[in-house]
Amino acid sequence: MTQAADSPNRTNAASGLRFLTELIGWTATPWALHRIDWAVAIAALVLLIGMPAVVGTPGDRPFDPPVAIPGAAMLLLVLLEVAAAAVAPWFAWPTWAAVVATGLAATSVVLEQPRWRWLLR
Repeated sequence: MTQAADSPNRTNAASGLRFLTELIGWTATPWALHRIDWAVAIAALVLLIGMPAVVGTPGDRPFDPPVAIPGAAMLLLVLLEVAAAAVAPWFAWPTWAAVVATGLAATSVVLEQPRWRWLLR
């Protein structure tokens, strides 16, 4: 598939920080939710990892996604990942770790702005 314009921030600090933020969300969310129910924790993990693995906006990654979605929908998934990484640590980890995780998520939001503008184009 031919893409008109590739997304910015593919191979720079923003991508690395975004991945670290996703890892925090993938780890802290099921950790926090398992107290409610293991099924809820597993469902959240499937949503946080599975959805971005299956869907995506063409040109946003080095490969075409199995299921193409508009940039605005991809941005909603990104916001879900960032929110999970910023909120879940407060319910699962010590305060100092939650502060660090929230700071990383906030920094990721700032560095991701060029990509977010591209997704909304």
